Formats: sequence, structure tokens, C-alpha cells
Amino acid sequence: MKICAYAKQCGGCQYQGMDYSKQLETKQKLVENLFKHKKCLPIIGMENPYYYRHKVFATFSLSKTKKVTCGIYEENSHRVVPIEDCQIQSEKANLILKSICEIASKLRIQPYNEDRGVGILRHAYLRVGYHTNQILLVLVLGQPVLPGSKEFMKLLREKHPEITTICTQVNKRRTSVVLGEQEKVLYGKGYIEDILCGIKFQISSKSFYQVNPEQTEKLYAKAIELAHINKNDVVLDAYCGIGTISLIVAQSAKEVIGVEVNKAAIKDAITNAKINQIKNSKFYAEDVSYFMRDYIQEMKDINVAIIDPPRAGSDENFLNLLAKLNAKTIVYISCNPITQARDIKVLEKKGYEVTEIHPVDMFPFTEHVETVVLMSKVDK
Repeated sequence: MKICAYAKQCGGCQYQGMDYSKQLETKQKLVENLFKHKKCLPIIGMENPYYYRHKVFATFSLSKTKKVTCGIYEENSHRVVPIEDCQIQSEKANLILKSICEIASKLRIQPYNEDRGVGILRHAYLRVGYHTNQILLVLVLGQPVLPGSKEFMKLLREKHPEITTICTQVNKRRTSVVLGEQEKVLYGKGYIEDILCGIKFQISSKSFYQVNPEQTEKLYAKAIELAHINKNDVVLDAYCGIGTISLIVAQSAKEVIGVEVNKAAIKDAITNAKINQIKNSKFYAEDVSYFMRDYIQEMKDINVAIIDPPRAGSDENFLNLLAKLNAKTIVYISCNPITQARDIKVLEKKGYEVTEIHPVDMFPFTEHVETVVLMSKVDK
């Protein structure tokens, strides 16, 4: 087991110092305690639980020696803990962040000072393609212009030619929100591509795409296996994001309907369908509850429903409407088994039973655990 030099200051990894097998055992028990008397299968862990985060945020600061450093906020504070080698972040991302600090110090580009509202470099955001190795870098600035941007990019790309696109965003607000509203592409296309379960996805700075692609492939493969989808099935993918599950499932289904409230995500989903020449998917930018209410009569052909809501879970109105579809199978993916267990009680009252529960470790060294639950319609 590797020792993390930043664990006491950072606080981001609640299970630092715990053997990985013990982490998996702890998460397994957590899920089993939430779903008592139900069939809970062994947790799906990682072979190598290090350097798995392919989405990385960092905040810049100035050291006592006036060098530019970057890291993450100390838990429950806005003090930046300088970190050079985070053991759960992509190794490439760690190296690029270190180079950005060195180049910024050399070119005398100052970090942003939140208290005084002065300075330039505020945050860095990186996306690393797991299968393609393409890298997206977004520099979040405290002012509209990055001084010496051409020299900065030249030096950075000499060190890291694997960076395929560089963007800047401006964020002057006193906020914990990292990204700004407007984006300027300095180099490349402004997005990267990656492959997940054989499907190509276009990923921009604001696209929702899973942080741990290696485990995501296992998670989605398990969800699709449980759904038993065939060429006669019409599938509802609620909270579909950029269409990751929808487009993977579309290869096996008659038709897939994806619903997501975020309009930008739906735009990405439609683009991704075109990139992969998938024609049996439809996407709607609408709140899932309103969509179900308005289209319930037209959705009687749905056989399988896959839902992957945010941490807060689903609302009871949506769950009641979902049950009215009488789909033979519901596969519920969750990043928060506590709200998932609450929602499942609603579906159980509406004629569904839990058949299998599969915990998946998406975030080693943290307390978080993902769960895939298969629910089947009870024959009366």
C-alpha cells in the first residue's frame, strides 16, 4: 500500500491508510446494511486502485518562496494544499499540472488571489481520454486574457505533446464553482474523444462523463447484462446525460429514449449518436418527471427502464409514473445507495421486487460506492 504524503492536510480520501481489501469489505457491508434481506453480490473492485481519476481539478496558489503551486482545497476550507503527486489522479494529469506551475513561474504569471480579487491563474481542469489518450486542458482565469499565451502553450506542448486541446474560461465570481460561463479555444478542437464500451464519445469541458472510465465499463456492462435487452425491447434511459448508456444499449435494443434536463448534455448525446451512426435513439431535453407525465400514453411500449439519477435520487412523482409504464425490468444505477434504498421502497410498493444488487467501487480510498440494482415486475 502506498503512503499518501498529503492525507492529513487534504482530507479528500476518507479511507487513506486503509488496505484496499478492507476498503472493499467496508463498502460491501455498507450496502448490505442498507439492503437487508436482499441478494447483494460481491463488490466489483479495481485490480489497481491508484491514479484512476481521468477528470481532474486543481487550484493555483503562491508558495512562500513565490513559486506557483497547485493543489486542492483543504477539507472545509479555502486553503490550497499544494500537491504534486495525487495518488488517485491520472499520472499524466499530475505531470501536466506540475509543468503548468513551472511554466507559470518562469513567465511570471501570477495565481489568482480570491481575497483581493487580483491575479490570473485560478484553476486548471483536465480530461484524459482513457482509451484515446487525448487530453483536454481548461485554464480558468481571473481576467479575460492570459498574458504570453502563445509562449505558454509552446512551452507546455513541448513538454506534453499529448495535450490535444487547450481552452480558457474566465471566472471572476466569489464562488466555489470552478468553471466560468464563456470559453475560448486556444488550441485544438475544444473537445476530446474517448471510447467507452466500444462507443465513441465527444467530450467538452461541460460534458458529464464518468471520472473512472475503467470501472465505468464494468458498471455499464453489469447494468446491461442485468437488463437482458433484446432486439424487440424499447428502453427508457432516464437522466441520460450525454447518452453514454443510451448509445451502448442501442446496439442491442429496438429503440432507446434518453431524457435529461441539461440541454447541453442532450446536444452532446445527439452529436454522439451521429458520430457512431446510431439511428435508433431519441433524446429529449426535459425534466424526467414532466416528460413522463406528458408522454406516458405514448410510452406503453417500453420494456426496460434504466435510471441513473444524481446523488439526491429520484422524486416520488417520477417513480410513480415510472411504475405505471409496467416495464418488465428496471435497472437502477446510483452513486448514493442511501437515496437509492429510499426510492426502491417506493417502487416495491408499486409492484416491483429487487432481484440483485451489485456494488461497484468507482472511487477507491473514498467512502463513496456505486450500486446497480435489478428490479423485476412482480407477476400478479
